[in-house]
Amino acid sequence: MSEHRKDILAMLAEGKITATEAEQLLAAVERDRPPAASSDDPRAKRKAKYLRVVMDANEEGDATRLNIRVPLQLLRAGVRLAALLPPHALDRANAELSRSGMPIDLTQLKPDQLEALVEHLDELTVDIDSADAKVQVFCE
Repeated sequence: MSEHRKDILAMLAEGKITATEAEQLLAAVERDRPPAASSDDPRAKRKAKYLRVVMDANEEGDATRLNIRVPLQLLRAGVRLAALLPPHALDRANAELSRSGMPIDLTQLKPDQLEALVEHLDELTVDIDSADAKVQVFCE
């Protein structure tokens, strides 16, 4: 039982407030309290805010560490921004991406599909181990 509930019930027992006032206060406490996370519900966990990429590599005695934390809000903003670009600009950007070895079609990014993508990223964990490098990609 929360401290607020105990205090309200104590005030009611002492006669400082009426049962109606206690009921109103308890309702306000319940309304202001964040929902309790059930350990049985995997979706009850905290929503991810960042896409994280961590790499440790040791190539020819040269240790390299990479630690990137990208806000998922940046992903949302980027998709919304891409939806505002004129078609000829998207075609040019797609051509440059393809020329750089990243064949991504920006015209296929839709803001209404973004939340489903972010939800799937929330469950993403990738570990790559090799003899000289370890890479982790996950959401936090």
